[in-house]
Amino acid sequence: MAFTSTHRFARIAPRKARLVADLIRGKGIADALTALQFSPKRAAVMFSKAIRAAVANAEEGDADVATLIVSESRVDEGPTIKRFQQKDRGRSHPIMKRTSHIVVAVDAGSARKTKTKTKARSKRPAKASA
Repeated sequence: MAFTSTHRFARIAPRKARLVADLIRGKGIADALTALQFSPKRAAVMFSKAIRAAVANAEEGDADVATLIVSESRVDEGPTIKRFQQKDRGRSHPIMKRTSHIVVAVDAGSARKTKTKTKARSKRPAKASA
């Protein structure tokens, strides 16, 4: 059973937060928190709080915390706050302050192995040495 935690209306652009979401997806809880601790990204703090909240939800549900992995980490777009910067001659430029909905789910199980891409083999025969 997956235990979920959400951080809604986070004041960070989804494009920036998705970089951190990809960093922790599929990792164990200890590995994910360590990676977030040393990440220079601002979204790492938000994701670490969401992971800790999901782990707390799992503890309430009598799950074994040692075997938890981050089964889902995604970032959805929240509402955009629209502001305008005044410019010369009565003009204005829009400023879009984007928000995010951060979703983290932890699930019991062994850590999933990530698929690695294999090189495509050439169909040409090997050169014969003369």
